[in-house]
Amino acid sequence: MEAGEIDSISLKRHLSEDNEVQTEEAKRQKVLEKPVAGGENSDHTDKAEAEQPIKHLHEAENKVVLNEEDADQDSEEELEESNGEADPESFADMMKHGLTELDVGITKFVSSHKGFSGILKERYSDFVVHEIGKDGHTIHLDDYSVPIDNEDPSEEIFTVLSAEEKQQLEDLQLFKNKEGSVAIEVLEDSKEKRTVIHHAIKSLFPGLETKTEDRDGKKYIVAYHAAGKKALANPRKHSWPKSRGSYCHFVLYKENKDTMDAINVLSKFLRVKPNIFSYMGTKDKRAITVQEIAVLRITAQRLAHLNKCLMNFKLGNFSYKNHPLKLGELQGNHFTVVLRNITGTDEQVQQAMQSLREIGFINYYGMQRFGTTAVPTYQVGRAILQNNWNEVMDLILKPRPGAEKGYLVKCREEWAKTKDPAAALRKLPVKRCVEGQLLRGLSKYGLKNIVSAFGIIPRNNRLMYIHSYQSYVWNNMVSKRIEDYGLRAVPGDIVLKGGTAVYIGEEEVSSYTIHDVVMPLPGFDVIYPKHKIGEAYKEILAADNLDINNMKHKIRDYSLSGAYRKIIIRPQNVNWEVVAYDDPKIPLFSTDLDKLERKPPVVLPTEGKYKALKMEFSLPPSTYATMAIREVLKMDTSIKNQTQLNTQWLR
Repeated sequence: MEAGEIDSISLKRHLSEDNEVQTEEAKRQKVLEKPVAGGENSDHTDKAEAEQPIKHLHEAENKVVLNEEDADQDSEEELEESNGEADPESFADMMKHGLTELDVGITKFVSSHKGFSGILKERYSDFVVHEIGKDGHTIHLDDYSVPIDNEDPSEEIFTVLSAEEKQQLEDLQLFKNKEGSVAIEVLEDSKEKRTVIHHAIKSLFPGLETKTEDRDGKKYIVAYHAAGKKALANPRKHSWPKSRGSYCHFVLYKENKDTMDAINVLSKFLRVKPNIFSYMGTKDKRAITVQEIAVLRITAQRLAHLNKCLMNFKLGNFSYKNHPLKLGELQGNHFTVVLRNITGTDEQVQQAMQSLREIGFINYYGMQRFGTTAVPTYQVGRAILQNNWNEVMDLILKPRPGAEKGYLVKCREEWAKTKDPAAALRKLPVKRCVEGQLLRGLSKYGLKNIVSAFGIIPRNNRLMYIHSYQSYVWNNMVSKRIEDYGLRAVPGDIVLKGGTAVYIGEEEVSSYTIHDVVMPLPGFDVIYPKHKIGEAYKEILAADNLDINNMKHKIRDYSLSGAYRKIIIRPQNVNWEVVAYDDPKIPLFSTDLDKLERKPPVVLPTEGKYKALKMEFSLPPSTYATMAIREVLKMDTSIKNQTQLNTQWLR
């Protein structure tokens, strides 16, 4: 089967039906397409640049296939519910309303090789991510053993309570029953047996205390609440040995789950609040990922017990430490990626991978930064910065074309029809989504206090919108910077010296390369390039009715300080090989779990029906591996484009 070819990709921006949005988009596009003014720097096709040509997306003669499953998994499940079966063509049709790379400013390549096709993430095991810890070591799951600790209760605590007793205790712990206690009869009355039951209840149900009572000549252990609801989030201090670090650090190996979903599952099984977990970075859903997690006052023994009852998770490499983990502490991520059924020749692959190793790729924010539906997250961010709260509410809640869960569609329809937040909220079985939280806020504060209603959404989720807008501006400005000046440092560019942003002067330009140059994310605490790109920043923001000199918001949370980001990233530890295979379903390399379970190494034929490119590389934090893969294949990484191409491949 051959992949469908891209005959052409339209450069026309997909405009909203709303006239006001159309006008704004047109103004922005005018800024981005503004011709380069004359001057000594205007000609960027000199000899140096000829060696490293820049290519427009529409110039790349390539094709790419992505397995349909990589599109939003929940959307596919919803389609199956509503249509009986998820027809790939209907899914592709739904995704026609999604974003393309062109919509978010991703338009350039830095390498000169010809693109070729491949299947990205045909299996989630084709995309493996290992965290690189703050000490620089790559994190692996390679040890299930539990640290020996005399303070640990016996293994018997996990079996001494019946399923019915555990359910009663869980209901008590979560305040789901009307009784203030649960009494468990001790059938084999001995001090040792009673001690095990006491330990079991306290270990498995944080927040509960126990006592022994005589009732009608029988012994009962009575469980009750010790400190109210707060005890759930703060496991008992007095039951934790002082000599042991308060945090149990462990390595989490997970398949096809994102980090927050995984933590929610762990907290549910451990019967604790999710906020006692900490981590250094979030990881994708559709992948195998290995990362370090820390949890407050939960024993390694108890965590290891989860390996017996959880699917798609493994926990190991346990240790006790005195500190949690913090977001941003990691040094980066190491990726192992398989691109299946590649069509490139050995020479094309060699050129592509050598270019990735030597030049790198444009450090664009990837498509996942902007959402998958017809209303991009950056549009919501723009409305927040404009202080246009009616539009914020409208963008989040209004009906939209494209792939969405059925209950969300019904919720949006109800909102459009009634503008009644309580009625729309009743259409949502899951209230934790952004739409549900906003509707709950509107029910509480009313339609005239959208700011307070929006504030109910967790802070990180709210800031995601304005960070998406910053990313949108950055992508567009970097494409324009490369269009105007190519792959060399020029006077007026910005570099970081000891963390401080400084301009490159005429006399020192030869001391820097494109790999030193950074570009700002817009904000009140950054400087902008001194050449024409600085003006382009002002113009793109002005087209959105934003003042580059006044990026402070009336609400402090939404004031943007800005930041700096490298234009080009050169991956480290780049390795690759082309392998042959016959069966599309077999794994093409061994994972940490395979090695722990002593599975024999994968043996591949020297010749096969298909070829795959297996590549490895390390990237710093907040850098998108999909953008590195894009540079290798010369492909559009949007779900919209990949789904349509995959539909052609499946015919």
